[in-house]
Amino acid sequence: MIRQKLPIEQYLEKAAGFVGDRFGSMIRHQFKDNKGSSELAMLVAPTESELEQWQRAVAIMTPLEKENAADLTDEQVQRIAADARIDPANLAIFINGYTLYRKRVS
Repeated sequence: MIRQKLPIEQYLEKAAGFVGDRFGSMIRHQFKDNKGSSELAMLVAPTESELEQWQRAVAIMTPLEKENAADLTDEQVQRIAADARIDPANLAIFINGYTLYRKRVS
């Protein structure tokens, strides 16, 4: 069964609940690369800065972009990131996480 369509705003709220989570931070540290980033674990324990960037991006998205967030192209994600003045890679990870969440089978 495919998950019911979850609006991106609700997914953002779910992600916000993990900011500062000790277990998530441990997982994030475990997957950290030599640059100190942990893209695979970013959605498990986002930092305040990452969350703020996601919030800014979602806030400026059009209703149609929000409705179809799981189908945004790389170019659309880059444009939204530029308009929100945030890191495009950070937004891409968030959108990819949302897409995977939406498409996973429960």
